[in-house]
Amino acid sequence: MENDYQEPTYDTEIGDIKIDDEVIAVCAANATLSTTGVHALAGGVSNQISKTILRKDIVSKGIKVTREDEVLVLDVFIIVKFGFRIPDVAFNLQKNISGKIREMTDMEVSAVNVHVQGVDIEEEE
Repeated sequence: MENDYQEPTYDTEIGDIKIDDEVIAVCAANATLSTTGVHALAGGVSNQISKTILRKDIVSKGIKVTREDEVLVLDVFIIVKFGFRIPDVAFNLQKNISGKIREMTDMEVSAVNVHVQGVDIEEEE
């Protein structure tokens, strides 16, 4: 089945504005990495393939953007720093991402699903 999705367009007096999902993912990635307690985004297999075969590091790895009825749903895959309370990190991450996307794009975020893929334990020297 073909994807009938059309990017939302903001009509202005002098033209249209379209915001690509990759732009939204980059905004979410920046908000994620600035959240206290987040060590990194978790990449997954497709990002590893891109890095290995294409020799390209994907900036928005660990972020999946889905559009449902003109609102955004994001899935964020992270690694948490050891010693931080995971539910607190996840809740702050949800607030940071939805706020940053709303601020930068004026788009509504209906859900930010946080998937904790690991905990980073730094070795003491």
